[in-house]
Amino acid sequence: MTKLKLIAFGIVLLAAVELPMLAQQLPFKLLSDASGPTIAGRPVQLDTKGKLLPWRVGEDTGYSYSSHFLNQWTILQDQLHRTKLPYFYCCFDFDRTTFETQPNEHWANSTGYLRAMMQGFVERLYPYTGDASTVQALEEFVDYELENGLTPKNYVWSQVPYPSANPGAKRYTGWSQHGEDYVEPHVVGEDGYGYLRLYEMTGNTKYLQSAIRCADALVKNYKPGNEKVSPWPYRAYARDGRTGEGDMGAYTANVVEPIMLFDELIRIGQGDVEQYQAIRTGAWQWLETYPLKNNVWSGYFEDVNPNMDNLNQVIPLELARYVLLHPEKDANWKEDARKLIEWVKTTPKWPKYTVHGALITTEQGDGKQFCCNLPNQCCDSHTARLAAVETFYAWRTGDVDYKESAYRSFNWVTYFQGLPGAAKAPFGDGDQWWFTDEFTDGPRRLMDAFWAFPEWAPADESHLLGSSSVVTRIEYGNSSITYSTFDESSDDVLRLDFVPDSIMTGGKLLKKLSRLDAEGYSFDENTHVLRIRHEHARNVDIQGEGGSDPLKFVRFDNPHRAAGTALELEYPSGLIDWGRDMWTIRAPSGKFGSFSIGMKDDKQTHASFAFVVPTVFAGIDAYNGGSKPATIRLRSPEIRGKSYTLEPGQLLRIRTGWSDPSSAIEWEFENGEELLFDNLAYVNR
Repeated sequence: MTKLKLIAFGIVLLAAVELPMLAQQLPFKLLSDASGPTIAGRPVQLDTKGKLLPWRVGEDTGYSYSSHFLNQWTILQDQLHRTKLPYFYCCFDFDRTTFETQPNEHWANSTGYLRAMMQGFVERLYPYTGDASTVQALEEFVDYELENGLTPKNYVWSQVPYPSANPGAKRYTGWSQHGEDYVEPHVVGEDGYGYLRLYEMTGNTKYLQSAIRCADALVKNYKPGNEKVSPWPYRAYARDGRTGEGDMGAYTANVVEPIMLFDELIRIGQGDVEQYQAIRTGAWQWLETYPLKNNVWSGYFEDVNPNMDNLNQVIPLELARYVLLHPEKDANWKEDARKLIEWVKTTPKWPKYTVHGALITTEQGDGKQFCCNLPNQCCDSHTARLAAVETFYAWRTGDVDYKESAYRSFNWVTYFQGLPGAAKAPFGDGDQWWFTDEFTDGPRRLMDAFWAFPEWAPADESHLLGSSSVVTRIEYGNSSITYSTFDESSDDVLRLDFVPDSIMTGGKLLKKLSRLDAEGYSFDENTHVLRIRHEHARNVDIQGEGGSDPLKFVRFDNPHRAAGTALELEYPSGLIDWGRDMWTIRAPSGKFGSFSIGMKDDKQTHASFAFVVPTVFAGIDAYNGGSKPATIRLRSPEIRGKSYTLEPGQLLRIRTGWSDPSSAIEWEFENGEELLFDNLAYVNR
């Protein structure tokens, strides 16, 4: 996460081990207006009231939000497949011309956080896309770290994950700048919960056993705690649990992560449930007695030393999210959630900004120094977390002000899609982009927007947006969706591009209800939002009419080709033959946050490509970076052509509406010198 470069009054500070205090500093301004013409170097889009719209296509929230988290996954997947950077480095920089990445070889690898955040991202991404490769990538990542990042069996903290590693290290034992061979118990809880959810996703019991080992270690090392000592320490030596020296520390307010692990093991009846319940009760009582009253929300980040004056927004917001999703766990859930949100928005420990109606929060601070950068340069993941919690609060309570606030903040987040060259994320001179913040944690929180308010999701596609249970399997078809959940009882929400006429669970036909207060479903004819409650079966089958075939995409990032590379012959293999001397890979620019394609010769007016096997060409995203309107004419030997015009600076989602396969696609351009293309959509028949 972020990081020991802190900004005070516009001065960038580097701290080796803890927050520095500068003499005779004046307090920073708590809330300031940072509205301007750009965010992360990208021109802002405003509505008629001067309020911020999302990046890419301002009038299309669904496309703009979904393109953000899909783009971030594309970049992360490229790194996983091509360079393996996330295995050995937490962060990277990129060349501002070629956009090729290179690891930062001098910073701790945040292995623990990335495991848990990737699990949370994929838990949402797989049901949304139906792409099983997302789960496979997650399993490969977690498996590597289970083999190379656990403490020895004979330790007090036995067989639990180390929170970090030295940069480039292939085995993980912590970051030597803090010490050797230590654990962070709240990360043990966070990772343990991630392992448990991955077990529920896959059925692989090795992840269940890993989760149980984490829970058992937390039970073994629990203490009742007091105002200055938490039930588990912030950081402790793994061998014997010592906390009283060096960079170890006795206090962290982040006990909700272990609580979540205990809750889920108790719910599914795995491990020593009686012990888990007792420890869970004690941890919750400590939480209510101390941080929920005194707001000492310190002790989260892997690169910050113990300091009860340095507070952060992650812990209170994750706690608020927990009670909003599980109100049965907290009798005062509404009051507590609102209190936590408002504390983050008003605390004087770090500054906040307004940007065209969007509230932006930074990460942490002590009232004099804060992390991480100047306005509109960083903190997209932390603002996404705040917005996500506000959406859940608005969903639970009907508070329209919180919904509006979340919407504008989420809009701001989308301007950080991909690798915006003018941003300096997360801080300083821009040499550290984090796989945690920008590419896992932030995107998973943006996906919460669709769960809370499914009408924000794309209107012309079908997606499962949220479920109270883990989704273990899903398949999308033309006017049909079939999926399974880990639990027999679940509340699920989808947005459809078709009208359902039958919904079955376990072979039983569900009833359509006007109010979903029993097993059945409700469907909004205007928004096409479908809500399902099933109580006695895991399998759900939705059938209807009026929809379209699910699309597949070529995104020009995976497999990776460097900018300037001629796109020739088959890419991807077995799908498209691009011929020779017509197309080239382009670096991210304009409204494309990742690699795209363009014409090899800017002056050419014709181009083509052929499908290896005749395929339905469904469309492509086109961007006109020129100063004149551009016209694109498309045709195939089998289908009459269509014409599209793009205004300067416009991104257009071309959808051909074709239903028959084409052997080739022929292109004709007018004023097409600055045209770029991405996300080629097709249908297999």
